[in-house]
Amino acid sequence: MKIIGIIPARYKSTRLPGKPLADICGKPMIWHVYQRAIKAKLLDEVYIATDDKRIQDACSQMGLNVIFTLDSHLTGTDRVAECATIVEADYYINIQGDEPMIDPKSIDIVAQAIMSEKNKLVMAVNAFSLMHKKDEINDKNVVKVVMRSSNLALFSSRLPIPRPKIGEPRHYKQLGLYAFKKEGLRIFSSNSIHSLEDSEGVEMLRFLENNYDVRMIEVHDDSISVDTKEDLSRVVDLMSIGLTPLKGS
Repeated sequence: MKIIGIIPARYKSTRLPGKPLADICGKPMIWHVYQRAIKAKLLDEVYIATDDKRIQDACSQMGLNVIFTLDSHLTGTDRVAECATIVEADYYINIQGDEPMIDPKSIDIVAQAIMSEKNKLVMAVNAFSLMHKKDEINDKNVVKVVMRSSNLALFSSRLPIPRPKIGEPRHYKQLGLYAFKKEGLRIFSSNSIHSLEDSEGVEMLRFLENNYDVRMIEVHDDSISVDTKEDLSRVVDLMSIGLTPLKGS
C-alpha cells in the first residue's frame, strides 16, 4: 500500500498573506513543514500542492516535491483531491502548510488509523486533541468536534460544543490533520457543499452530510497554527532557541 503526504499551500491567506514563504530561522515556513512531514515513518512520498508560482518556484529551488494545482479550490481537501488524480496512492494525508512545528508522530498516527480502518463508510480519519484553555474553547477560529462512543464524528462547530445546562464538559479541538482513502477524496470532490459545511466552514462535514463517516483519532501535539503575525513571532521565538513540540527528539 502506498501513502502520500500532501501539504496544501496558498499564498492568498486572509489574515497573513504569503505565509507559506514567511521566514522562520532563515527558511520559508513551508520548508519547515516539509521537513517535519518527511520524518513521518509511514509516508512514502511528500508533496507541496500550490496554485501560486512564487511558492512553486521557491519549492523547486529548495528541491521540494511540488504539484501546481488549479486556483479555483475552495478547501485544502479539494486541492488534495486534485493531487490524487495526478499522483497515484492508496491513501493521502492532508498536512497543514501553516504548522511548521507539527509532530511527525501525529502524521503517523492518522496514517496508521486510515490504513487499519475496516468500516467501509469511513472515508477519512481526522486528528483531535483535548482542549484546556477557555479562550480557545470560545474562539470561533478554533473548530470543536463532538463524537459518538466509537469516535466517529457527530458534528463539528466553531461554537463551543457541547453546551450542557450544568457541569463542565470536555471540549475537543478538531485539528487540520486528515487522512483520506482514495475513494473518500473522489466522493468529497463529487459532492457539492451543503448547508452545514457552508455555515460552519468545516469541510469534513461534507462527508457527514452525505451519509459517510469520519473517524476521529486523538493525538497529543502542541503544534502551533500560524494564522497571524503574532503566531509567526511566537513560532520564530520558539524555533530560534531550539524549542519544538517534537516528542522524544
